[in-house]
Amino acid sequence: MDSFARRLLAWFDQYGRTDLPWQRERTPYRVWVSEIMLQQTQVATVIPYFERFTERFPTLAQLAEAEPDEVLALWSGLGYYSRARNLHEAARQVARGWQGELPGHIDDLMMLPGIGRSTAGAILAQSLGQRQPILDGNAKRVLARYHAVDGWPGRTAVQRQLWEWAETHTPHSRIADYTQAIMDLGATLCTRGRPDCEACPLGSDCQARQAGTQARYPAPKPRKTLPLRETTMLIAQDANGRLLLWRRPPTGIWGGLWSLPEHDPDESLLDWCRESLGLEASEPTVGPEITHTFSHFRLTISTVLCRAKTATEVKDRGDFSWDLPEELFQRGLPAPVRRLLEAVTEPVDS
Repeated sequence: MDSFARRLLAWFDQYGRTDLPWQRERTPYRVWVSEIMLQQTQVATVIPYFERFTERFPTLAQLAEAEPDEVLALWSGLGYYSRARNLHEAARQVARGWQGELPGHIDDLMMLPGIGRSTAGAILAQSLGQRQPILDGNAKRVLARYHAVDGWPGRTAVQRQLWEWAETHTPHSRIADYTQAIMDLGATLCTRGRPDCEACPLGSDCQARQAGTQARYPAPKPRKTLPLRETTMLIAQDANGRLLLWRRPPTGIWGGLWSLPEHDPDESLLDWCRESLGLEASEPTVGPEITHTFSHFRLTISTVLCRAKTATEVKDRGDFSWDLPEELFQRGLPAPVRRLLEAVTEPVDS
């Protein structure tokens, strides 16, 4: 075990996180669910989602048998919904082709949807004790600063260099603890902004600290101006107080989630409701507006409110549903759509 790992583990023994929900019963399934949820999401945010998810789906077999709607509903608000779709599809593939058990070889694990090299390594290291290096966002930051690795980690050459350092420092014992330790260090001390170098167990020979260049590593992704897109969503309510939801296509943003019907503002709303939905609607009024930022663009969502005067079923369409306010929030809803509906209803959360 090299000095890097030895000091990191000594720090972990005193300050590391050892009672996270997925650590209490470290099965491959539970570690897998946690690792997928933790992608681009902080631990504090993930914990309640993980607990609800594993309470409903305590085994991989139960997840594989679930309906996509229920999986997405439990993921609602966590974001990056392709993670939930991939998790569900991977569970189904494992149930069909791996006798219901996650494969224990990294190459096989990486063949499943949504599992890359670092996620596969973390699953095997933490649940089975296999010596597998990881390179999540926290580990990248620690290694880039410690070794002063220049360049954006998304570049192939930079990523290759970081993987080499990850392999070098991963010990042959206490694999699960080491994997958690390097993630914890990046999350709690070696943070993106204002790292606490005085408390860091690696600070004495960290190259970035010695040079005072902590903010330089890792280099950020080259910035581009995010394009702005706009859409108008319809919030329609029938005489029974139900609101109209639309299930989005399975691919694209918010794929498979329930949302609000989208309307071309250059087209007459009343004509569109009549011709496309089979609804006779009241004169619309202006509803709330929000802007949501994705990784590649910003989306401004305007809304129009109307009453459906006739027809409680949408014409010839199976991807629409009329739901009472207390039913809306039991579905898988994108966070911006949830906020819009909360602005015009009094939600009853499940």
